[in-house]
Amino acid sequence: MAAQDVAGRPRRAGRVAGRLGSFRTALTAWLGRPLASFHLVLAVFGLLTVLGMVMVLSASSVASLNTPGSGLYTIFKKHLLYVLIGVIAFWVMLRMPLARIRGASPTAMVLGLLALVAVLTPLGKTINGTQSWFKFGPFSFQPVEVCKLALALWGAHVLVLKRAVLHRYRHLLVPVLPAALLMFALVMLQPDLGGTVTLGVVLIALLWFAGAPLRLFGALAMGGLGGVFLLAIGTTYRLDRVLSFLNPEDDPTNHGYQAEQAKLALADGGLFGRGLGQGPSKWNFLPNAHNDFIFAVIGDELGFLGCLLVLGLFAMLAIVGMRIATRNIDPWIRMVAATLTVWLVAQAAINISYVVGLLPVTGITLPLISSGGTSVVVTMMVFGILANCARHEPEAVSALRSQGPGRFGKLMRLPAPDPYKPPKKRKPARPSAPPRGADRRAVPPRRAAQPAQQRQGYGRVGGAPQARQKTSRGNPRNAKGGRR
Repeated sequence: MAAQDVAGRPRRAGRVAGRLGSFRTALTAWLGRPLASFHLVLAVFGLLTVLGMVMVLSASSVASLNTPGSGLYTIFKKHLLYVLIGVIAFWVMLRMPLARIRGASPTAMVLGLLALVAVLTPLGKTINGTQSWFKFGPFSFQPVEVCKLALALWGAHVLVLKRAVLHRYRHLLVPVLPAALLMFALVMLQPDLGGTVTLGVVLIALLWFAGAPLRLFGALAMGGLGGVFLLAIGTTYRLDRVLSFLNPEDDPTNHGYQAEQAKLALADGGLFGRGLGQGPSKWNFLPNAHNDFIFAVIGDELGFLGCLLVLGLFAMLAIVGMRIATRNIDPWIRMVAATLTVWLVAQAAINISYVVGLLPVTGITLPLISSGGTSVVVTMMVFGILANCARHEPEAVSALRSQGPGRFGKLMRLPAPDPYKPPKKRKPARPSAPPRGADRRAVPPRRAAQPAQQRQGYGRVGGAPQARQKTSRGNPRNAKGGRR
């Protein structure tokens, strides 16, 4: 038996190694396909959307029942309506040529700034202590979510246009930094801490992928911490959140109640969770269970494995987004894909971090999973732009233009992407040559053959100006007035 065990173990190990090797080979071959990035974006988008709808349905039922005049599925129906609007926005961003999206980015930036100004007027509505909403009957619109996307698209457009002079601070920071600071100021006046933090993430990502020096990020970090500190002490409930985060045991039943209940929900879920819809945390124990703290409900009902699924999906989004950015050759697409990826992944990381107690509560939603109106629609637009960028990889462009759009492309009526055409370089201006038939003896050669730039020092590396200088030193009469 021992001999058989010894002989059998190498065979089993060899079989496992062979299966792993074949799986790695198949995965490498699939990832090498032209549209692999596009399909991965669609897969992550679909899984996050379905998971978000299921968890909002489960987490919002109690809140819907406790709302006077609403039914069991009121919050879910509203979320479902925004998801349908977001799917249309995803399809529009996927079909629209990227050149048109880039051309519309300055207009979107101006409209976003005007919307941030308008929301501070009596046109804006105050919800949860912040005047950051427009309300149109049962629908609400938060302009800061659109401004994040506008800043990412317009900032990449400006930085790509000025990429030859970005080594100078004046061209690196102007006009992107002043426009972003104006946007920060308008959002801080609402005041909206979560919107300010995510706008800062977009700005830092733009400057990072533009190649800004590291000392600039140190200055931006100091300014950002100062702004967060001002927002934290500006209102009483934000200051209470920060103090409860620093000392969570001091007031576990009042200001630290929400954070403590989130930790208890995660702990009670265990490995497999209590079951979908069976979590007790949403029964008035955890406030905002369907919105800011939906990750705690996932841990309560789906357990540690459900939390790992969410973390894995956002990790996959980070890998696929950076893959799209590195495989493209258009500099604007590269910067946009990387910036949008950092924005979504950082927003998810901040939400999960304050749910598990690593950061103070900031009110940032979990993309595509938390219940929300404008946030869901804008996030789906971002995924549409990422999928569009994936279709513009050189291998994908070649395959789509030669082999056709494929089944999904025919179903969605997607046009073939245009190949990247680098901008034409402007030729440097050269001095015009004298006409062939002109009499060169009629014009003094010392002045006629020497353009104005050379007389001021331009092009003194050549040999002709130096030879004329030696001649003028050797013959004083020629230096004064030429021939006699």
